[in-house]
Amino acid sequence: MNWSDYITSNPDILLGKPTIKGTRISVELIIELFSNGWTESQILESYPNISSQAIRAVFLYIQDCLQQEMY
Repeated sequence: MNWSDYITSNPDILLGKPTIKGTRISVELIIELFSNGWTESQILESYPNISSQAIRAVFLYIQDCLQQEMY
């Protein structure tokens, strides 16, 4: 899976924060929900316009960001 199929950044949406394509749901929000104990099922139920693949892409995006920071 390529995270860029699901994650985008547009300066006109949420000040350029990375978001799930076609939404105003930020990568940051998804991580915050998981860190507050939400499950994938709860997120999908609360935000039906995103998919489980998009949630996985959030983590791939973060992984890529972390790997790039290490070099």
